[in-house]
This record gives sequence, C-alpha cells and structure tokens, in this order.
Amino acid sequence: MRNILLTLILGVGAGLAGCAAITPAERAAQVEREVDEMLQVYGPACEKLGYPADSDPWRACILQLNTDQTMQRYQTRPLTTQCWGRRGFYNCSTF
Repeated sequence: MRNILLTLILGVGAGLAGCAAITPAERAAQVEREVDEMLQVYGPACEKLGYPADSDPWRACILQLNTDQTMQRYQTRPLTTQCWGRRGFYNCSTF
C-alpha cells in the first residue's frame, strides 16, 4: 500500500511539474508582443494628437491610452456579490 501511495504522489508531482509556470524567456516574449500591440494600436493616435513618433512624450501617450482603456474595461465589468452568514450576521464580498 505504501508503494502505491508513493508512486501516486510521485506521478502527480511529475504531472504538475509539466504544468509549471512559464519561463522568464517566455514571459519576456509575451511582454514584447504586448508592447508591439500597444504600439500598433495607440501609436497612430498619439501621432495624430501631435506627439512626434519615437519620442518620450509619444511613449507616455501610448502608455496613458493603454492604461485608460484597461481601467475603463475593468470598471464596466459586472460585479459579483456573495453573502454568507446567519440571521443578523452577514458578511458580504463584492468582486
């Protein structure tokens, strides 16, 4: 019985190791893709606003537009409220 449990634990551990977090190189590649997407989406808009391309104010404009859109997206998402407890004693969480 002990050998079966040990084999099961090792098998589950090996299976979870295959699903490990992404490597730093994969994360860097993902961030690079996100930055390229921001440049394509917001770069022309910032140029139309009068910022010269590839300047620090242009980059700040891109970051600000991306932040504004992200905040707007998260502020308009539906909220969920869960309450638990008993009569007269409730604890509610909204997320």
